[in-house]
Amino acid sequence: MKAQNLKLIAKNDEDLKVISAHLQDSIVKTSDIANLKKNRILLMQINRFMWEDVEKGVFRKNKRIRTVLKFENLIKVVSKNINQKKGDRFLDFLAIETRKMPDKNYEMNLIFAGDVIIKLVVEAIEVTLDDQGSPWESKTKPKHESL
Repeated sequence: MKAQNLKLIAKNDEDLKVISAHLQDSIVKTSDIANLKKNRILLMQINRFMWEDVEKGVFRKNKRIRTVLKFENLIKVVSKNINQKKGDRFLDFLAIETRKMPDKNYEMNLIFAGDVIIKLVVEAIEVTLDDQGSPWESKTKPKHESL
């Protein structure tokens, strides 16, 4: 049975939490992040770890899939601890945090390991996660230490 590619759309904070959970342990190369200022869009091409597939059964293989993540309605993009001249650096995705600001815009923080943050200010939450192509086997499964 062929796995169905995931396509999720977030229009509010709750939807964004679902997308964030599916992106946990994804890997993105800094050169695969594009801020299209004129279009007010941020695009990221990510290698997403398919947690939803692993959780289906003990004997499932670990897999990754190429995923396009699209943020629309951008007002501002600021990054912390990213050197855009080093496009070959890989970032490990942890979570998306969001909050409504007093001016009714939203602030979204894309949080990566190593204190790397991409902060987006948007007029409205409109985020799309769209798997592309076929998954491939990953030799390792991300591990997390218990608190």
